[in-house]
Amino acid sequence: MSHPYSYPYRSDLGNGRYRNPVLHADYSDPDVIRVGEDYWMTASSFNCTPGLPILHSKDLVNWTLVNHAVNNLPGERFKEVQLGSGIWAPAIRYHAGKYWIVFPMVEEGIYVTTADDPRGEWCEPWCLVEARGWIDPCLFWDDDGKAYLIHAYAMSRSGKKEILHLRPMTPDAKTLLPGDKEIIHAPHHPYLEGPKFHKFNGWYYILAPGGSVQVGWQVVYRSKNIFGPYEEKVVLEQGSTAINGPHQGALVDIPSNNEQVPGAEGAWWFLHFQDDKAYGRITHMNPVHWVDGWPLMGVDYDGNGVGEPVLEWEKPAVGAQYPIAVPATTDEFDFPTLGLQWQWHGNHDNSFYSLSAREGWITLPARPLGKSEEGFLLPPFKAPHLMAQKFPAKEFSVEALLDGSALGEGSLSGLTIVGGGHSAWIVLRKESDGWKLLFLLDTAEEQLLATLGNDKKPEVRLSVHVGSDATCTFSYALEGEAFTAVAPTFVAGEGGWIGAKVGILSVGSSGSAAFDYFRFS
Repeated sequence: MSHPYSYPYRSDLGNGRYRNPVLHADYSDPDVIRVGEDYWMTASSFNCTPGLPILHSKDLVNWTLVNHAVNNLPGERFKEVQLGSGIWAPAIRYHAGKYWIVFPMVEEGIYVTTADDPRGEWCEPWCLVEARGWIDPCLFWDDDGKAYLIHAYAMSRSGKKEILHLRPMTPDAKTLLPGDKEIIHAPHHPYLEGPKFHKFNGWYYILAPGGSVQVGWQVVYRSKNIFGPYEEKVVLEQGSTAINGPHQGALVDIPSNNEQVPGAEGAWWFLHFQDDKAYGRITHMNPVHWVDGWPLMGVDYDGNGVGEPVLEWEKPAVGAQYPIAVPATTDEFDFPTLGLQWQWHGNHDNSFYSLSAREGWITLPARPLGKSEEGFLLPPFKAPHLMAQKFPAKEFSVEALLDGSALGEGSLSGLTIVGGGHSAWIVLRKESDGWKLLFLLDTAEEQLLATLGNDKKPEVRLSVHVGSDATCTFSYALEGEAFTAVAPTFVAGEGGWIGAKVGILSVGSSGSAAFDYFRFS
């Protein structure tokens, strides 16, 4: 069934300008490179799979989700949900005709994957080094052929913080070499992390955020010697704006007939995140002006030599106008493969769903979910088979059509929002004498909404509206009826380094449920 797609948020204003954020979704810790006229972005994915999203753009404003670099996470433990673990901040680079992504798994170590084409198959990740608490790695190949890994530390796992460590490695990123050094120790920039390495005109530059995710700033280090000493400058801060913690991101240029060099006006841009709680770490873009060899980001409104984020700006002058685009959201389940916008909450396999069991629908077999010590069903964010999407805007609605006729007795299925260690979901549960439509808060509180006998068709439209303060109002419509709102509302929160998510799942020991569509507006 065809349906007109609705995009809850667009950055491109259609008049040669854009508004921030350029991506109003939880593409956390973004890193971006330009190869020719194409931009490629990846981001953290933590416990969710597939991981390492690959986004593509021609103008840095209009982005589409085109692939994932990792199907499942290395390690047996990710068969269960591991909130806050998994893939932390990655870095993407292009070297020797290949695309490289290096990423940390905070408990396991530093991993690398490569591809000839970002849209194609990425190789099985290999472990460059087993290490606990090494985070935010970036690969760097110098002009002399030598190669390096730079990374930060997670205090919670390593006992270290505010340190950037440089380690020589083989150019194939397979082995670390002797001669490593802590090149920066900056306790005056709390939580210094997220280093990205560059070299321009004989200068080594390291971009690194300080001050924490919520209230931080962007620092740039530079030196003529790769091992330092490095001088530093804060180049972006919140200042008088409402954009908190503007840091951790990517410095990129636009295509030109001549090699771009620091100083070229309008040629450089910085993409970074802003922590917006339940909405995740949303992606902003700021113009970059090179001043005395330093990349000043945004606009220095107060004249203190440090840039502040912009709310709106002229789009990069890439030489062409490209169509307005956003990552996909709405899914009619009309294609033989699952849409890239979906992620599972843990490692997954093909038994989690079927797109062929019923044409134009997705079928979710009921899968077990354990119980708490109090005997209540665990909340949906504990389910690896939770199939969910990022919040795509500050305010939006979702509608899904559920058919629960194939559920086994005691099994349930429905629409959920998870985040902040809490959840709310509206579900159909199969009983011996029919079905019950229930509203569950963290599964411990159960509210009966409607009863459907065995003579009724157990098909129901489910909806949730997310307001600008992350207040979620669920509603339902039985066959032939209008929507009825459910009380109480639910306030979503962040969920283990990731923003809240909206999704569907089936829980139980037998049967399945089917969904005809999942529409955003």
